Amino acid sequence: MTTEELRESLLSAPKNGYQSLTPGQREEMESYCRRYTAFLDACKTEREATAWAVDVAQKHGFRPLVPGMKLQPGDKVYHNNRDKAILLAVIGSESLNEGANICAAHVDSPRMDLKPNPLYEDSEIAYFKTHYYGGIKKYQWTAVPLALHGVVCRKDGTRVNITIGEDENDPILMVSDLLIHLAADQMKKTLAEGIVGEQLNVILGSEPMEGEGADLVKLNIMRLLNEKYGIVEADFHSAELTVVPAGKCREVGLDRSLLAAYGHDDRVCAYAEIEPLLDMGTPKHTAVCILADKEEIGSVGISGMESAAFDTFMQDLCDATGASLNRCLEKSFCLSADVSNAFDPNFAEVSDRRNNSQLNYGVAICKYTGARGKSGASDASAEAMSHVRSTLDGAGVLWQVATLGKVDQGGGGTVAAYMANRNIVTVDAGVPVLSMHAPMEIVSKLDCYMTMLACKAIYLA
Repeated sequence: MTTEELRESLLSAPKNGYQSLTPGQREEMESYCRRYTAFLDACKTEREATAWAVDVAQKHGFRPLVPGMKLQPGDKVYHNNRDKAILLAVIGSESLNEGANICAAHVDSPRMDLKPNPLYEDSEIAYFKTHYYGGIKKYQWTAVPLALHGVVCRKDGTRVNITIGEDENDPILMVSDLLIHLAADQMKKTLAEGIVGEQLNVILGSEPMEGEGADLVKLNIMRLLNEKYGIVEADFHSAELTVVPAGKCREVGLDRSLLAAYGHDDRVCAYAEIEPLLDMGTPKHTAVCILADKEEIGSVGISGMESAAFDTFMQDLCDATGASLNRCLEKSFCLSADVSNAFDPNFAEVSDRRNNSQLNYGVAICKYTGARGKSGASDASAEAMSHVRSTLDGAGVLWQVATLGKVDQGGGGTVAAYMANRNIVTVDAGVPVLSMHAPMEIVSKLDCYMTMLACKAIYLA
């Protein structure tokens, strides 16, 4: 064999995905990304994503999973976990004793949550006090357009949905920053210290009510909220209100090859796994889709991946088909669909370039995440990685391998460990992202499309 023949047969030489993308695939990719963009614009919180998923699932023939019901191959069911997470399944032709093919993503993203007593006035400006959620660089959240999303549950139990700042006729909210002319001391601080959590106070207004007394601006803001939503200040005690970046997803670059938006992490993977499930026929193995909450703070809580909601869902599926839960889990495979960090040449020093995902090279497969000595990771076996490789290659899906930066640089986790703890073979894979956890994140259209095809291939394996 010649040197070139040996090189081609023995060495791995990944190529930019656009070098192999056909005109038909390009058209499909653009169409898919338009649908994803519409989903992203409509779903900026886990509640909105769950409501969207329930609605679209019902339109595609899914019905609520009820304990005690009997299921047949091809049946489509879902469970809405308290309006903050959702689990869906299409029953396969094989018994659940032979396992399920699972794709698991999360629909929460870093943000600023309102504190229980959020509304106050200082120097005749009204503010909301916030508590940031997930890992953020706090300085990035100042001087950018913000919107308010969430729900308020009144004392009588009625619920009010609130969205302010997304319609072009709405006002936006903002957190102020210090002017450069007076920032000599601030500029000497580290990035972590330049803006601290207690400074992430959201400006609501400055016009006082007519009359005498204190907090007239606060009173005016509360009057406006009461007139529109029928709430009083005490209702904040039973509310989930979130401050997120305002605005829609936008194409990036003169070639329009990238997408910038809030919440790609991890709604880009959430959409990739739910879309191919909606019109699926009867798969060989039962296909299960999970859109979970609370991943950004450790997958804890009643709607996170550590909760028993998934176990209950799978138990009900097994009961409905006459299968054993333990046998099902040990034979199942899970693609933990979460984003990876795309290589950024502006910050090349934090990445091992030989093992980092890149834009436009396809879905990124991560054998392990974690930090430093793989702490907190689900380290996939060689057999699991081989299964993913062969499945994606067989479906013509472009993929690459990835790790999360240099060994001692930092790290992070996904839901993979919580799936593996249940005796489910699990591998991480997802879309590479630039500016992850920033108010605006960047992804490649090609990688988004390939991740959807990867989820589809896993379901049908």
